[in-house]
Amino acid sequence: MTAEAKAVTRPATATMTGPASPPLTERQEARRRRILHASAQLASRGGFDAVQMREVAELSQVALGTLYRYFPSKVHLLVATMQDQLQHMHSTLRKRPPAGEEPAERVAETLMRAFRALQREPHLADAMVRALTFADRSVSPEVDTVSRLTTAIILDAMGLEAPPTAEQLSAVRVIEHTWHSALITWLSGRASIAQVKIDIETVCRLIDLTAAEKA
Repeated sequence: MTAEAKAVTRPATATMTGPASPPLTERQEARRRRILHASAQLASRGGFDAVQMREVAELSQVALGTLYRYFPSKVHLLVATMQDQLQHMHSTLRKRPPAGEEPAERVAETLMRAFRALQREPHLADAMVRALTFADRSVSPEVDTVSRLTTAIILDAMGLEAPPTAEQLSAVRVIEHTWHSALITWLSGRASIAQVKIDIETVCRLIDLTAAEKA
């Protein structure tokens, strides 16, 4: 198995911002959960601009200084919120996996289900996607976790019997980029849901091509 393939199978652990941070205690994790819930609540009401760190601190009942120790900026917080949303989505998808016969069909179905979940909370979706777009190098660990979770969701839907090949992982990256781009164009009003579905189904055909190459 390649190093990249191993990386996408590792579960995301709840830690404070920073790759070298120790695991959170039960009390710290509960505090972090409250912060992420408050972030999602505020974003759902008014999008990116509605998420103000002072209001997040008040709503989650933590001191402002404590909030900044967990999340140094609003972008860190909203990217972590997207990570949290994807983890919940991944758990839901595992309980009710896609029913398509072919891997490409299952991945397209999975990504459209994920898209529709975000569609139900457009302000929240917009806030999280904008945070990903604004993220600089300081947010790299959180952005990488979001990418790994998205990759894991796609690989689960593919239902591979063996570790993914380099070609398959490359196809997954292209699919992930297309999904993210489709979200941006839909949120900005430049693409309809029907067009998003066409784009997702088209790019997922790359999976069939990698399967053919492997055979």
